[in-house]
Amino acid sequence: MQASKANEANFDGLVGPTHNYAGLSFGNVASRNNEKSVANPKAAAKQGLRKMKRLADLGFDQGVLPPLERPSLRLLRDVGFSGDDATVIARAAREAPELLAAASSASAMWTANAATVSPSADTEDGRVHFTPANLAAKLHRAIEHGETRRSLAAIFADEARFRIHHALPGTPALGDEGAANHTRFAREYGEKGVEFFVYGRSEYGQGPQPQRYPARQTLEASRAVARLHGLADDATVFAQQSPEVIDAGVFHNDVIAVGNRTTLFCHERAFVDQHKVYDELRAKLEAHGSPFAALEVPESEVSVADAVSSYLFNSQLLSSADGRQVLVVPQECRENARVAAYLDSLASRATPIDEVLVFDLRESMKNGGGPACLRLRVVLNEAERAAVNARVWMNDALFTQLDAWIDTHYRDRLSPADLADPKLLDESRAALDELTTLLGLGAVYDFQR
Repeated sequence: MQASKANEANFDGLVGPTHNYAGLSFGNVASRNNEKSVANPKAAAKQGLRKMKRLADLGFDQGVLPPLERPSLRLLRDVGFSGDDATVIARAAREAPELLAAASSASAMWTANAATVSPSADTEDGRVHFTPANLAAKLHRAIEHGETRRSLAAIFADEARFRIHHALPGTPALGDEGAANHTRFAREYGEKGVEFFVYGRSEYGQGPQPQRYPARQTLEASRAVARLHGLADDATVFAQQSPEVIDAGVFHNDVIAVGNRTTLFCHERAFVDQHKVYDELRAKLEAHGSPFAALEVPESEVSVADAVSSYLFNSQLLSSADGRQVLVVPQECRENARVAAYLDSLASRATPIDEVLVFDLRESMKNGGGPACLRLRVVLNEAERAAVNARVWMNDALFTQLDAWIDTHYRDRLSPADLADPKLLDESRAALDELTTLLGLGAVYDFQR
């Protein structure tokens, strides 16, 4: 049977008005290193928006996902703070500032953690499946999945074509970090592919464990998502992330590896039994008539420390309309001499990467999120793309509207101490209320209901 024509769309998260550096993510080196510094939400939002527009201008399918409502008054009330909104914020700031910081995090901007997505070519029922990540490892992220599901349902509303699951139970045994630990390989996007799930540890099995930083994704969660999506055994590969690189600050697989179509671009220390992982991927792809190529970067050229500081692998690997592969990297890759030298050498090597694009994403990078963190990949055939809420697709008009919206509603300075300002809640709600109209989302936020 001939595969339906399909393409990969990237849905980037708009950076929210409460973007700040509270240092909430233990194991994320950049997040902890920049704790308590002053953030610029307006610059952060515009940096992400410009990346979206540039990729859309280059012909890539580019969508927009909205921020979540922050600060989360639901969380603060669930942990015992009462009174009107201003009183709740004031009490939390005085009695438990760490909980106010968690309730105010703009971490949903990193939509690689929003969900795991399987295209219709892979699933048993022929629908695109989404499972919002429970993000159980961190409080500030564990509160996201209900709101994320609501946003996804507003954008992918056609239940005949899209299936949006609930998140897995929020227990450490089923810790799920979404697409940051998931990659899909296929010769063509519309063909049946092989889905690659990377986990940090097994709750019930045996194997090596990191010693310094926690492993956030479990094998049990990855297998559960594959079952929910109706994926066949011959279309899945499960691999363990190297515990040593987790301890070096590689808190998600997308900090050490990225894939596209039949190419895996990764560091030589990314996985346990790395060459066995390659062999299984190659065998299962070849069984579907697809080749496989691993572009492995040696430690001698780019160390794990270089990879973490530059986010070389937290890049987007994209296929252009003419079939060329484009690597989208953050500016920090040009500021690390060894990483820059490696990227410069690609032109003289026989590699699957044809072009490198560099973006300034410093505000996101200071919290440990590069180009790959900012986007959720969704493969769509023509009928599925037509069923997506049309107002979320990036184009000239939407860019102009969102750029003006950011200018109207965002601060250009925000410190952790500013989270105690009750006006920030009002500003955020006003921004989100207007955004739902711009994007045609309906009443997706609690304050709108």
